[in-house]
Amino acid sequence: MQADKLKVTRLLKTARGQLDGILKMVEDDRYCIDISNQIMATQAILRNVNKEVLHAHLGGCVEEAFEKGDSHKKIQEIMDIMDKLAK
Repeated sequence: MQADKLKVTRLLKTARGQLDGILKMVEDDRYCIDISNQIMATQAILRNVNKEVLHAHLGGCVEEAFEKGDSHKKIQEIMDIMDKLAK
C-alpha cells in the first residue's frame, strides 16, 4: 500500500472507536438522530481514508503502470471503483 500508513491507521482506529460508540448508543436506546449523526461522522472518516488510499494508488501504482506501458488494467480498476463510488 502506497498511502501514509500512520494516517490511515489513525483514521481507521478512530472510525472503529466511533463504531463501538454507536453500538453502545443503540444498546442504550439513545435518540435516533444522535445515532444517525454519529453514523454519518463515521462514514465521513471512512470516505477520507478511502480518498487517501485512492490518491496514493493513483500516484504510485497507476503512475508506475503508465511508465511501464501497462496501464489498461489499472485504468479498468479505477473505472470499477468510480462505478462503485457512484452507487
